[in-house]
Amino acid sequence: MKKTIIILILSVFLLLPGRVMAGNPLENIKLKARAGYSIGGTAPLGIPATIRSVDAYRLTTSFMGGVDAMTQISGNWGAMVGVRFENKGMDTEITTKNYYMEVVKGDSYLAGMYTGSVRQKVTEWMFTVPVMATYQVGKKVQLKAGPYVSLLINKDFSGYVFDGYLRQNNPTGAKIVMGHEANERATYDFSDDMRRFQTGVMVGADWQVCKKLGVSADLSWGLSGIHKSDFKTIEQTLYPIYGTISVFYAIN
Repeated sequence: MKKTIIILILSVFLLLPGRVMAGNPLENIKLKARAGYSIGGTAPLGIPATIRSVDAYRLTTSFMGGVDAMTQISGNWGAMVGVRFENKGMDTEITTKNYYMEVVKGDSYLAGMYTGSVRQKVTEWMFTVPVMATYQVGKKVQLKAGPYVSLLINKDFSGYVFDGYLRQNNPTGAKIVMGHEANERATYDFSDDMRRFQTGVMVGADWQVCKKLGVSADLSWGLSGIHKSDFKTIEQTLYPIYGTISVFYAIN
C-alpha cells in the first residue's frame, strides 16, 4: 500500500509540469495557502470488549499549515498536490477490564491484564503530502479525495494507569494495585514503537467564500496503524482518524 501511494504521488508530480508547459504557468497552476485545526484521535476499528468506556476527551494543540498546487485536467476534473506541516494529538481517559498492558511502577517492569483507568496521550508532528483528484461543483465548491503520505519528525505515545489493578502475567496472577496519586500509578511509553511513515486517504471540500478567501473541511483516515507491525503490546491496531477545519487563501 505504501509503495502504491508513493507511485501515485510521483505520477502527479510528473504530470503537473506537463500541464504547466502546455500554457501559461499562472493559468494552469493554482496555489492555495491554508491553515486549520484538527480534531480526532487514534482508535481501533470497533471498540473491543476490554475497553469498557471512554471517560474523558481533551482537545489538544492540533494545528495544520501548508500549500496546495492545483491544475485542471479535463472539464471539471483536476489534480491537487500539497505539502503540509501538522500536529495530530489526542488526550483521553478510558476504563478497561482485563486489558493487556506493559507498565513501569517505581523500578519495576510489570506486564499482565489490567483493570481500571488509563490516561493516554498521543502527539505526532509530521510533514504530510496529499495527492488528490478534484472536481469543481459550480464556481465556489471543489470536492477532493485521494491518498496521503506522512513523515513523522516527532512522536509520543505515553500515559499512565491509575485507580485499578494489574494481574501479573495472566488473569489469575499476582494482584498489583494502582492508586490515584502520582506515586501510586504506573506509567508506559510506546513512542519508540511508532511508525516513522504513515499512509492513508483524505476526502474533503473547499468553499470559495470570496475571490481570495475560503474555508474547507477534510477527513483523513490512516490505512496503516500508528505502531510498527511487530508491536504487540496493544492488542488492537490503532488508526489515526482526524477531521480538519481550515481557511485558505488563493495565492494566484
